Amino acid sequence: MARPPSNGNTATRILDVAERLVQTRGFNAFSYADIAAALKVTKASLHYHFPTKADLGLQLIERYERNFLKVLGQIDGANLGDAEKLRRYVDIYSGVLRANRMCLCGMLAAEFATLPKSSQSALRHFFDANERWLAAVLDHGRADGAFQFNGASACVAQSVVATLEGALMLARSYGDAARFETGATRLLADLQAGRARVGLSRATGAVNG
Repeated sequence: MARPPSNGNTATRILDVAERLVQTRGFNAFSYADIAAALKVTKASLHYHFPTKADLGLQLIERYERNFLKVLGQIDGANLGDAEKLRRYVDIYSGVLRANRMCLCGMLAAEFATLPKSSQSALRHFFDANERWLAAVLDHGRADGAFQFNGASACVAQSVVATLEGALMLARSYGDAARFETGATRLLADLQAGRARVGLSRATGAVNG
C-alpha cells in the first residue's frame, strides 16, 4: 500500500520506522531503543511525541487505516467494475508482500492478546472498515452479475480478509510470494466461478434449444 512520504517531522519519522519494525518483526519485538538508534535521536525525544508504546501503537493503527481507506477511496473513484475493484484490493496486499513486509494490522492481530486495549479496539475498527467496503463491492457485484456466491456478503467479506491475511503469513513463512498469488487468484476465481457456470448453462440451453 502506498504511503505518503515522510515530511521530515519527527513524529512522522518515528511512525515510519515503527511501522516498518511492526511489519517486519511484530509489535512486541522492538523497543524505543530500536527506533532511537534508527533515527539517531534520544529515547526522551520518542517519549515526548509518544509517551508510551501503547500511544505509539494506537497512532500506528489509526494512520495505517487512514492510508488504507484513502487507497480504497481511490479505487472507488476510478470508475472500475466490481471484479476489478476486488482485484485492486488484493493488489494492496501484494504490494506489501513485494516490499518484504506484512500487513501491519495482520501482524498486530497475531499478537492481539498482548496488545493494549486501545490498540485492540483500533485493530477491530480497521478490519470492520475493510469488511464493510468489501461487502458493498460484493453486494453490488452480485446484483450486477460480476459475482455469484451464497449467503450474506458480510460473511464473504470476512472470508476474503481472512484468506488474504492468512496467505500473506504463509507466503512469508516459506519466503515464497507465489503462495500468496495462488491463494489470491483462487479466491477471485471462486467468486466468479458461479457466474461462469451460469453463463455456460445458458449457452448450452440455447444450443440445445
